[in-house]
Amino acid sequence: MKFLLLFLLLLNLHLVADEKMLSASQYKNVQMDIGKGKATFLEVGSEYCHSCQTMGKMLYKVTQKYPKYNIHFINVQEERDAAKALKIMMIPTQIIYDKKGKEVYRHIGVLEHSELMKLLHTYSF
Repeated sequence: MKFLLLFLLLLNLHLVADEKMLSASQYKNVQMDIGKGKATFLEVGSEYCHSCQTMGKMLYKVTQKYPKYNIHFINVQEERDAAKALKIMMIPTQIIYDKKGKEVYRHIGVLEHSELMKLLHTYSF
C-alpha cells in the first residue's frame, strides 16, 4: 500500500513538472507591437519564481486554447532593463495595455483562472 501511494505521488509530481510554461518574448519586440490596434497582456516574471511558473503554465494553456490572444511572458531575469522600463516592483506582475497602448490594468501576484479569463474578455483580446 505504501509503495502504491509513493508511486502515485511520484507520478503526480512528474506530470505537474512536465506542464509547459508560456515561452519568453523579447521585450523590445513586444514593445513595438503595443498600441497597434490590439490589446496586449504582459506577464512579467522569471522562470525560477514559483508564482511566475504558476502563471506561466496557466497562460500557456490559455494561449493553446486562444492562439490569437496577444499574451507575452517577459523574463526579467534575462531582461533586467525591461523590469526597469516597466517599473516592476515584484514578480509576477501582469500588465494590460489597451488597443491604443495605454496601460489599463496592473496586478502583482497570481491571478485566479476565472479572474484572468474575465480580464481577457473585458479588454477584448
